[in-house]
Amino acid sequence: MSSSRTGTTGERGDARGMGIGVEECGQRAGPYVSSFARAACTVQHLAPCSQGAIPRAGNISPVFPVSQARRLLRKPLLELTMKALVAAVSACLLLGVQGAARAAAGDEVYARPGQLVAADGTRLNLYCTGRGSPAVVFDSGWEDWAPVWAIVQPEVAKFTRACSYDRAGAGFSDAGRMPRTSVRIADELHSALHQAGIRGPYILVGHAFGGDNVRTFAARYTSEAAGLVLVEADVGGPGEHRGDAQRIAELRKCRDAVAEGKPLPPLPTRPGRPPRSCAQQFFRGLPEAMWSPELNAKLLELAQTKVALYDAYISEMEQMPTDETYLQQHRYSLGSRPILVLSTGNHGVHTLDPARPKSTEQQKYQEQVARAQAGWLELSSNSKQLFTDQSSEYIPFDEPAFVIGAIRAEYDESR
Repeated sequence: MSSSRTGTTGERGDARGMGIGVEECGQRAGPYVSSFARAACTVQHLAPCSQGAIPRAGNISPVFPVSQARRLLRKPLLELTMKALVAAVSACLLLGVQGAARAAAGDEVYARPGQLVAADGTRLNLYCTGRGSPAVVFDSGWEDWAPVWAIVQPEVAKFTRACSYDRAGAGFSDAGRMPRTSVRIADELHSALHQAGIRGPYILVGHAFGGDNVRTFAARYTSEAAGLVLVEADVGGPGEHRGDAQRIAELRKCRDAVAEGKPLPPLPTRPGRPPRSCAQQFFRGLPEAMWSPELNAKLLELAQTKVALYDAYISEMEQMPTDETYLQQHRYSLGSRPILVLSTGNHGVHTLDPARPKSTEQQKYQEQVARAQAGWLELSSNSKQLFTDQSSEYIPFDEPAFVIGAIRAEYDESR
């Protein structure tokens, strides 16, 4: 979950898909990149946008034949056109991805612990599948944990080692030391990976708040970062933490109820909105329609019983300004190692609602987020920003093939 959930973009369902910064491109050509994750896993419609409005976004070209994807993926990202990157995403046909309309088959694995690994005074729960190198390591958004990757991870595991995990306090992981900074999170993850015998370098994939964590990991262990895939990652700056105090207060209310063995309390709701409980704090709200009954039942159980879950997320939110300061003060370069930035234009929006158009203020906010995300391209000479207008901020749910294709492109180049 993005830490910007109650900011300018509003609550889930407050906006529909939009091309980012189309007006800034000097032409009204339509969406940048359309759905990569339909049943046929093809690009529905594409339109050009001049380079410069969004740094290094490049030009988007018509869909390329999937038969040429493998050859193009061997070329450095710096040499790839957007046409070739679209082909990389379309290669999901070869992986058998059927899109996000179905449930995540086999997601029951996330309803029980994977491998509990010692890590800097705590134990982290890792789910590692597949074989190959470089390994892909996933980190999830704020108030989320490993099940976010229930569709993406099995497909990535078909071509390399893929590891998702629960941060300390979340899911099946033990509570960790406080405060829960991105530095501490990165150090714990690094320790757990080495304890589990999973050696770097790693392709680090971070969604929302997980983007802060994987960038911090890359800052601290630069030689062990084979590349970054930042999936609608959170941005810092003025205004991004409006509403934090209210959200922390809501979490404390939920936490205290769990600690006292009481039912989860209702939370404040806007007029005309459906009732909201503590279970709606996690992921896109529990139960999640895409998940199996077994997984939903276990996640609801954790939300109703695990005090450490709330303690961890309260501390993570409190420490976000500190995390941002750290990243500003510890600049680094990945040289020519690849970075892909995936952007939606729906930052902070959990479920798309085509009936609710964006206001001018919301459109301006989304364009500001996209430009801030483009700033991460400076971390490498081999970087691109890709856009989709068919997804909420939960791209791993709405357009998993978009994420899988980006990871595959980096993996093939990194070998």
